[in-house]
Amino acid sequence: MLRNKLISLISVLLFSGLFVSGLTACSKDESATVKDVKQKAQQQHDEHDGHDDDEHHGSAKKEDHDEHEGHDDEEHHGSAKKEDHEEHKGSGDHDESGEEGHGGHGGHEEASAVLLKPEQMQAANIVVAALTLTDAKTTIRAPGEIKLNAYKTIKVSPRINAQVIARHAILGEEVKVGQALVTLSSVEMAEAQGQLLLADKEWQRVKKLGRKVVSARRYITAKVNYEKAYANAKAYGMGEIEIKSLLAQKRSADGSFKLVAQQLGRILHDKFIVGERVEAGYELMVITDESTMWVEARVTPQLMSLVDIGNSAEIMLGDERLAAKVIQLHHSLDATTRTSAVRLEVKNVVDHLHAGMFVTAFISTRNTRKALQVPEEAVLRSSDGDWQIMVEQDEPGEFAVVEVKLKSISDGMATIVSKSRNSKADDYIGVGTRVVTRGAFFVQSELAKGGFEIHNH
Repeated sequence: MLRNKLISLISVLLFSGLFVSGLTACSKDESATVKDVKQKAQQQHDEHDGHDDDEHHGSAKKEDHDEHEGHDDEEHHGSAKKEDHEEHKGSGDHDESGEEGHGGHGGHEEASAVLLKPEQMQAANIVVAALTLTDAKTTIRAPGEIKLNAYKTIKVSPRINAQVIARHAILGEEVKVGQALVTLSSVEMAEAQGQLLLADKEWQRVKKLGRKVVSARRYITAKVNYEKAYANAKAYGMGEIEIKSLLAQKRSADGSFKLVAQQLGRILHDKFIVGERVEAGYELMVITDESTMWVEARVTPQLMSLVDIGNSAEIMLGDERLAAKVIQLHHSLDATTRTSAVRLEVKNVVDHLHAGMFVTAFISTRNTRKALQVPEEAVLRSSDGDWQIMVEQDEPGEFAVVEVKLKSISDGMATIVSKSRNSKADDYIGVGTRVVTRGAFFVQSELAKGGFEIHNH
């Protein structure tokens, strides 16, 4: 009995041990399977990233660290910083020298001063004088309009009714005295030409016979009829050359004649076409000599009383100033503006003044005031359009540019004013300032050359 119980107990224990070992083995197998799955997933992840984390970071760090250990810390960092610093410094030096040497390559500015040798000043005939206060005429500023010089303008028109047969000059053309402008034809001219031919033949016959053969009455009548016919043909518009050609029978009495230019000038108006019939007095052309033009300046009656005929003046057209002269004073007021006209005459040398342009006139009066004046040639234009003079510095022969305000130019003298009000400023000019009064252009040229340097790269 007892033996049976022991056998049963041993069987139970053996069965329990086998069961536990089986469970343990199953657990180990399951852990191994899970571990295999995890390792496989990790390998796929590492392959996706390109490298294992250890392989990617650890090995790189180790190599870097080993390489870094091969150099001293100061050598590794200090030399790099030093090279960078040297390179940066070199670059900075290049930029700085570039700025000083090239001026930004934007252009070459004039030097601030120039020192001329005595022989240079003598060769250029440079004259330096101290500024003084002189009596300068006061000026009136007035608006003006350029007009044609009526005393040098003519109208071309027929003296009888006629038809235009041909044109010989066009609008804007420069014509000479006696140049043919247009050919006309008229019935009245044909009759005048016929009368002239008959009168000339009679007069030639009577002259040939002489006073001893013909009566005094016939002689005088023939002479008067010839002169009358000649005058009629000329009055109708035939020229001397055309009349002589007609009398020499080199042309017929067809009623044609030419109108010619009576003065040198330019054709400004052209109001006809070929074939047109025009009335006596019709304005076919206008010819004017534009070498001198008029300027009508409008001033008040009070200011007019300060102006005299012959006074100097100047007109300003844009930035250009041109010398002029007062030639006439009107003695009537404009009904609208209640101003009087002062007529100026100005030379149109380069033919850029034309009728209808508006200008500003500066007219000298009989009143005077104290002002700084220099010869007109001493005041020059700078590259930016400002007015400037050449001022002598502390050392003889050394000159610098000083900008000034140009108030007026009269009789070859320019009235100037200092731009600076500070008498201690370098650009201040006043009584006693020594300026170049002759040869200023040469000094300006030397200053310009001094500011131009050739740069080598």
